[in-house]
Amino acid sequence: MLDTTIPTKVDIADQRLLRSFAYLNGKWRAASDGATFNVTDPATGARLGEVAKLTTDDSRAAVDAAQEAFADWSYKLPQERATILRKWFDLMIEHKEDLAKIMVLEQGKPISEARGEIDYAASFLEFYAEEAKRPNIEGVTSHLHDAEVELWLEPVGVVALVTPWNFPSAMLTRKAAAALAAGCTIVAHPSHETPFSALALAELAERAGVPAGVFNVVTGDAPTIVEPWTADNRVRALSFTGSTEIGRLLYRQSADTIKKLVLELGGHAPVIVFKGADLDEAIDETMKAKWATSGQDCLGANRIYVERSVYDAFCARFAEETEKLTVGRGMDDPDLGPLMNESAVAKQEDHVADAIAKGAKVLTGGKRLENGDLFYAPTVLADVADEAAIMREETFGPVAAITPFDSEDEVVRRANDTEFGLVAYVHTMDPRRIYRLSRALQYGMVAVNRTKVTGAPIPFGGTKQSGLGREGARRGMEEFMEIKYVCRDWA
Repeated sequence: MLDTTIPTKVDIADQRLLRSFAYLNGKWRAASDGATFNVTDPATGARLGEVAKLTTDDSRAAVDAAQEAFADWSYKLPQERATILRKWFDLMIEHKEDLAKIMVLEQGKPISEARGEIDYAASFLEFYAEEAKRPNIEGVTSHLHDAEVELWLEPVGVVALVTPWNFPSAMLTRKAAAALAAGCTIVAHPSHETPFSALALAELAERAGVPAGVFNVVTGDAPTIVEPWTADNRVRALSFTGSTEIGRLLYRQSADTIKKLVLELGGHAPVIVFKGADLDEAIDETMKAKWATSGQDCLGANRIYVERSVYDAFCARFAEETEKLTVGRGMDDPDLGPLMNESAVAKQEDHVADAIAKGAKVLTGGKRLENGDLFYAPTVLADVADEAAIMREETFGPVAAITPFDSEDEVVRRANDTEFGLVAYVHTMDPRRIYRLSRALQYGMVAVNRTKVTGAPIPFGGTKQSGLGREGARRGMEEFMEIKYVCRDWA
């Protein structure tokens, strides 16, 4: 019998959670040509292990398995699917520490953040275990004298899930739990930078009783794995979290097969701080919005607008609090860990240099750190011009750009002047202003006097080029379902 655990010894209690093979049709599979790729620790550059680099034929085989399993899975009673999802949730909580350690080693985030992500990821399994029981036939008042009208919700079929490296567990369960609850089967492709978290979840899914072929994890290069899925008519929906650029590509590739698409794409979140806001609270919440996951978060604060009368005080105190942050290896539980790759570090350098060239001042940071190749100092820039690249593009890293504003109309215009529309943060104590900005800001989500807004019961998603569809809540499950209209004669 083949040993499919990775060769590197990692300090976790259950070594069977460390898998180096893909998971297809209930079996751990090497690539058909034997190819592998390396996964490294971003904090040290050390090789963690090799993972199977599947081929196009392997990718199609995963769809074969999911298509074959769909009939049985979709015909199960919702209560049966719910029981399996609940068991999967219980296993995630039982193995929370091991799952968090695996995540830290391949992704780099602080261990406390990784534990929080496992709780967050598991919450989707718990939520959809309940929601699975609720899609009901909906009666509709008939428009015909001699007919009865009903609307049925039915699973679309095989769905493809493509997940990112910044939240390698939560983005998979947020999609998979909804799809499985709806009665769909899954082919999933995790980022090649963080495959071990997804494979650990596949191990627990198998233990929970997810049948063979229902949940397949296909590792390798994204174009090799995903492009066949976009061209395959049997794949009826695709859910992707990642950059807007890749989202556009998947949109184009899926056009010929007219798939349902759920795209959670780039963010470029503004934080707006008005005079009269609780400044201590605004600074504390903006710190959370900026530095979580070392700034590598689509919800991360990218542009910080502060009303001029409190601007200097905000900048000074925000920089002072930023200088207190610790940076290091995730297992040591610092405030910030490494960035994911060299291109991410280079982007921070480019954005800082560009902002300085356009008149910005560095209040703290602005350089690489000696901790390792992928560490960048938490950086605060003041007086950042709207023309600076950091004010036009998602930085996705530990650089905060602060700029003053003078009026409500002005800051709303500047905040909306972007192709993105995922989340906006507002700090004010004026109830009328809260209402006006909640209406005026062109974003899918608005957070008022707080940062944390996400959770399984809410429909997560953005507007404009931040994506299509919603994840979480009942709407997240309906993204993987079709409405069937039934009109029956009374005679």
